[in-house]
Amino acid sequence: MYHIEKNTVQETLIIPLFGRKVCSEHFPHLFKDPEAERICSMLDYDFAEKGKKMESAVGLFGALEVAQRQYDLAWEVKDYLKSHPNAAVVNLGCGLDDTFRKCDNGTCKGYNIDMPDVITVRNELLPAVDREKNLAYDLNDERWMDEIDSSHGAVFFASGVFYYFKTEAVRELFQKMAKKFSGGVVVFDSCNQRGAKMMTKTWLKEAGISDVNALFSVEDKSEIEAWSNDFAAVNARSYMRGYRDIYNEVSFFHKLMIKFCDRLVKMQIIKVTFK
Repeated sequence: MYHIEKNTVQETLIIPLFGRKVCSEHFPHLFKDPEAERICSMLDYDFAEKGKKMESAVGLFGALEVAQRQYDLAWEVKDYLKSHPNAAVVNLGCGLDDTFRKCDNGTCKGYNIDMPDVITVRNELLPAVDREKNLAYDLNDERWMDEIDSSHGAVFFASGVFYYFKTEAVRELFQKMAKKFSGGVVVFDSCNQRGAKMMTKTWLKEAGISDVNALFSVEDKSEIEAWSNDFAAVNARSYMRGYRDIYNEVSFFHKLMIKFCDRLVKMQIIKVTFK
């Protein structure tokens, strides 16, 4: 059993993992994640409190969001691999996400990048397999880019990561990536400033972040299109309905939540294609 301390980076890693497990249990017709179930069973951690919160209607929607986000990003990775079967698949801020393995076509290469303390935990619970590397870097340390073999293309994705970044940091990162990885794509989830402000009442506040206006948010994809002449295209889709429409598969309350996410907080999956 792997012990998880309360109020540590380890605990933040298991929240989306537990969300995927809960979603598997409550929405098996939409999402099945035996790997999340396997890892949770390996942990020495009392899930009772988290379980109570996540079993509520709001909590279940959060679990559904986590699972749907992984589905969306995996769809984009698989789509890129159709035309670039030997590409690099790069998970930016990977945590305990196993999207590479869910998308592995047998010839692509996987790179999972996160802070050193996160990679230490990952190496215990999700040690790298064939054609996969776990890399300990701050994403703002561009040396990680030299570790990526992009000779056959590269698809980058970030799941729930850029909400923690300031807009300027995301812009600089994408500009550098566009110059380094011609023909590659980066895919990520986003919300608008209203959504970001709602987050300040929860985890951003706990993280000591108060200047929400400086944090990365997207109202319209045109904001990102203006960042660089090295972008070939910027596309956006609904987070909850853009890749598979689950609207008719969920309860009335969750239907309302989907409308709220689409219309008021603009939860989107955005793909930037580099020239």
